[in-house]
Order: sequence, then structure tokens, then C-alpha cells
Amino acid sequence: MPSRSRHVTVVEPAPSRSASVPPLAARARSVGGSPVRDILAVTARPEVINFAGGLPAPELFDVDGIAAAYRAVLAELPERALQYSTTEGEPSLRAALADRMSVRGLPTDADDVLVTTGSQQALSLLATALLEPGDVVLVESPCYLAALQAFAFTGARVVSVPGDGDGVDPAALEELVVRERPKLLYTVPTFQNPTGRTMPADRRAAVASVAARHGLWLVEDDPYGELRFEGERVPWIAAHPGAEDRTVLLGSFSKVMAPGLRLGWLRAPAALRRACTVAKQAADLHTPTVNQLAAARYLADRDLDAHVARVAAVYGERRDAMLAGLADALPDGSTWNRPEGGMFLWARLPESYDTAALLAQVVRQDVAYVPGAPFYAGDPDRSTLRLCFVTETPEQIREGLRRLGRGLRD
Repeated sequence: MPSRSRHVTVVEPAPSRSASVPPLAARARSVGGSPVRDILAVTARPEVINFAGGLPAPELFDVDGIAAAYRAVLAELPERALQYSTTEGEPSLRAALADRMSVRGLPTDADDVLVTTGSQQALSLLATALLEPGDVVLVESPCYLAALQAFAFTGARVVSVPGDGDGVDPAALEELVVRERPKLLYTVPTFQNPTGRTMPADRRAAVASVAARHGLWLVEDDPYGELRFEGERVPWIAAHPGAEDRTVLLGSFSKVMAPGLRLGWLRAPAALRRACTVAKQAADLHTPTVNQLAAARYLADRDLDAHVARVAAVYGERRDAMLAGLADALPDGSTWNRPEGGMFLWARLPESYDTAALLAQVVRQDVAYVPGAPFYAGDPDRSTLRLCFVTETPEQIREGLRRLGRGLRD
């Protein structure tokens, strides 16, 4: 019999719609980026005189000394320098850091120190180790912007402490501690970012006393303290009686050696330090070994204090250049401070000015600053701005201030 052909109809399935991916974590959706970083991206053009960034002056880096330290480490300890290391940090670097703190009046052992990938990581580790969603964190007003980000990521409630030109008001701090029952107070007491102010010794003692009486962690961030170009050094809060068992001291090589090394550290009581070590294991295992060993070699072979003194002298000249030109650049009725060190100067324009709204027209003059509003945890003072005086030369500062004046007048 002849065969019959069979026709098979193939039915293609209708294309299915892909399901959407799960959403980002609530903390990632609710915490914004850094306005400072956003401004730096906009003002990266070489013709812009940039008073916005908190960048150290690159021409002052000890390039030869740092390069020599890396060469020595890679020539003498290549297997160790390029290998994994302990989470706590290289023993030689921890010992050197402990010695530097001890010489400055805070007895410290190497085991008291955890090396971190910049002091910003130290803030993140502390936030992870200490804070639960809903916990209260007290901060200065205004406050270092990236600290506000680190605390917000944990879901903590950030409350600002009233203060003045000397920092937080101890009486207001005590009232808030009693009312809010916070976990910690975060402070940059020396040449603060953003204001450049320094907390006097008697106020530091009062803050330590409040923490001791009411049970409060103190996080003392000190990235700028060595950059003093006038006045006398003020001892750390961590060195005051009553603060020994509750103060975490943060430090960094970013402003005194080079930020690209990404080397910071925290000094903390044992239980909290161990918790931060576990958090760091989850974050990055350890800070790069070669960078740690190179920094330790630099400290052994070079005089970091002499280098910092040279840098501070240049920064002092640049601060003076900025102070000399502010009266002509800023509107009548403006006020500003005179920092004794660090990198920043804080100005307040008359109340009718909004420095965030004015920024675009100022940038058109090829100069930039950071508006003050993002630095506030509570209601911001929109007439304020931060000026960084260390990255530009005195001649550039004078020209930048002329441009700033034109932008504000326009």
C-alpha cells in the first residue's frame, strides 16, 4: 500500500515574560550617595579651581620614600608581601602604630590595634559591630558626611548634638544621652571635617565624663590631628580618665602619607576589637599585605614626623592665603573660622543665601565648594559651605576666591 505522508504541526510556545528580580535591600534604597563625590565628578575639569574635595596636595607626597619602601619590601620579602595576611594586620605595622600612639600620651600595645582599609572601613566595621536597626547614634552638628552614610546603612537613627565653635555642648550631650539612650557618640574633635574646629581639652574631659556616667561608646576619629600648623596639641579624648574602656580611636595614613595606600586603623577595647575583626573577615579578609609592609618599612626608614611638619607648614601658608581673600570673595555679613590645622574652613553666608542652589552658577566660573547642608543630620543650615584650602597653591587660591566672588555676585 502506498504510504501516507503525515503532516505534523509544531506549536511554538508563547514567549514567557521574565519575572522581575528581587528589589535592593531597603538600606541600599534609602541611603543616598555622597554629594561631595558627585561634585568632584562634575568639577574634574582641569580648569576648575577646586575647593570642594578633601584631597591632600599630591605634589607633597613623599614619592621617593614610599617607592623605596615598596622596593625594599618586594626585594626582601616578596613571598610574604604578596601573600594573604592575618585579619588583625601585619605585626610590624601594628607595633609601629602602637608606638606612635604611646609616644603621644596614649599607652597602646600592638594587640590593641586593628589595621583597616582606610579609616572609613573602620567606621563601617564599628557600625556593623555595634548598631542594630533603630539604635540611636549621636553626632556633631555638622558632621563628617561619610560617617552619616555608614550609620544610616545600619538602620540606626542619627541625632545631632547641639554645639558651638568648640564642638558638642556637654550639657546638651548629657540631656540627649538621658533621653535617647544612644549606643555611641561619633566625633572628630581635632580639625573637624567639615568645620575645621578643635574641641578644647576641658570639653573633651567633660564628654568623657558624660560617657562614663551614662554608659556610652565614644568613637573618636582623628585623620587630621597631625596636620597642626599653629597652637598646641590637645590630648585625645581616649586619654582622659573615664574614657579608657569606652573610646575607639580611629587613625589614617591618608592625610599624612598618601590616601592611595588605603591604610587606617582602630584602637579599641578587646571585646569590641574582636567583633570588628570578625566583621572585617566578612568584608575583605585583610588589608593588602604589601601596603602594610611598605608602610611599616617607611616608618622604620624615614622620619614621618618631619615629613608631616613640612606638609603642615605648606598647608598653613595656603590657609593664610584663603583667609586673606575671603572678605572680598564672600558677601557682606558672612562669617568664617580660623582653623589651627587640618584641611578645611567653614563659612556662613547671610541667611538669605542657599549655597546648594548657588553652586551651579559658581561652577560656571570654574571654581567649586561643597554646600554645607549635606553635613547635617538634622535641620541643615543652608547658608553654610565648606572650603578645602590645601589642594591648591596660594596663587590658585587667590584666583579661585576671585572667581567665587563673581559667582556669588552673579
